[in-house]
Amino acid sequence: MYACAPCVAESIAGHGASRTADKVHLVSVLLEHLAGMEGSPWTDRRLSNRAAFPIQVVRGLLGRPHLLLGEQRGPAISFSEGGGKIWAALCADGPDIGIDAAGADEFQREYPFHRVFHPQELHHALRLAKGDLEKASALLWSIKEAVVKALGCAFHLVDPRQITVSPSAGVVVGENGEYTFHVGLSGKALARFPIAVGRSFWVRSLPQSKMWLSIALLDRRPAGCE
Repeated sequence: MYACAPCVAESIAGHGASRTADKVHLVSVLLEHLAGMEGSPWTDRRLSNRAAFPIQVVRGLLGRPHLLLGEQRGPAISFSEGGGKIWAALCADGPDIGIDAAGADEFQREYPFHRVFHPQELHHALRLAKGDLEKASALLWSIKEAVVKALGCAFHLVDPRQITVSPSAGVVVGENGEYTFHVGLSGKALARFPIAVGRSFWVRSLPQSKMWLSIALLDRRPAGCE
């Protein structure tokens, strides 16, 4: 599940307390929704007793956010910023999650497309974007960034071209132009993350005006235990 909130200018510029408060607020909204879901594993006192289990968002060495409820680890969480908003995605049932928002205005004609995208995946994205290169690039970038966020390393350990979006994988799943994709790793990325061998990421991409929002899931449990 995901949610968004306006990102005020001071937050964007200062990376300060107001931005952290926005993220905690988004997490609180998502947790309330989670607690109300039938069969949710998180319908316990950690979600209802905020005084005893305060919400904290901390970061690992490579920037991966971790959600703490008091001193206990909470569900997987990810954040992004784009379109003047802060976006948050939460996954409660095991898989790691990554979310990214990318705008078409970030990909002008001088952008080094060949260093980031494979020709075949860009060709397919252009078909989905009706020939608009900027929108196609925003779609692909949001997918790849969501994947590295789910891995927990951003692009510190993985090159964008080591992530492949299959040209035949985009499937429309809604009238609003939403797509799902299978995405795989290759080269050094696969060596660094052997858990991805024989697996693919599920990535869901949703159009948001002049940008794309993508959410990636990676289940680290052994095959057959999902």
